[in-house]
Amino acid sequence: MRFEDKVAIVTGAGRNIGESVATLFAAEGARVVAVDMDEERGQRVADEIKASNHDAIYVKADVSDEASVKELVSAAVDAYGRIDILVNNVAISDNKNIREITLEEWNRTIAVTLTSQFLCCKYVGEQMIAQGDGGAIVNIGSTSGFQGRGSAVAYAAAKGGVANLMRALAVQFAPYKIRVNSIVPNKIGSPVGKAEFDPTRAVPNLVGRAGKPDELARAVLFMAGEDASFVVGENLVVDGGLSAMMSGGS
Repeated sequence: MRFEDKVAIVTGAGRNIGESVATLFAAEGARVVAVDMDEERGQRVADEIKASNHDAIYVKADVSDEASVKELVSAAVDAYGRIDILVNNVAISDNKNIREITLEEWNRTIAVTLTSQFLCCKYVGEQMIAQGDGGAIVNIGSTSGFQGRGSAVAYAAAKGGVANLMRALAVQFAPYKIRVNSIVPNKIGSPVGKAEFDPTRAVPNLVGRAGKPDELARAVLFMAGEDASFVVGENLVVDGGLSAMMSGGS
């Protein structure tokens, strides 16, 4: 098992990508801290992991709130004594253009999608530094952070911030042997903030279908593990080849 006795925090673990990440980490031997604001979903994931004879706890936390993040870190350390891996997965989307969005909606989207990653990296990073033997942080970005789009202005801005926040943290945490990277998906599983997944929806990529949550989860596990020991500060694109295509035809 690649992550035996490692402790992994996964935010937004109650469904879709986060659920697959948490489940795969557990299957590879990690002790999982499943974080979600939805108690029913988060507890279900933790219970299913335990029912499969693996170790997990559920922690309810608002990762856009500093005090809540501090409590999350304390809960993880109280349960398992340390933290080895952080996966910043939680996000929400505004799905509005600049003329439609309110300041309140902008602030909330930035807080949940970008500020949450700053806070979790800050306080989990402090715990990793105190432990003295490094760690791995994987932030979930989006292709929306690398291109303009007709809607979701706050989400695009937040995910653009995720890409360069990751690079800054990779530089600042490197002296402590903490590797920071990002995974950049496009149309994986259900849309951001929604539970329904339509596998037949049209997706303009080279594979010809939407991605499956476990396909992205496997990329996350790669970035968090020893197979990626020489990969630092990288935005790994997992988009079915969308980014390789020229928009508007040849």
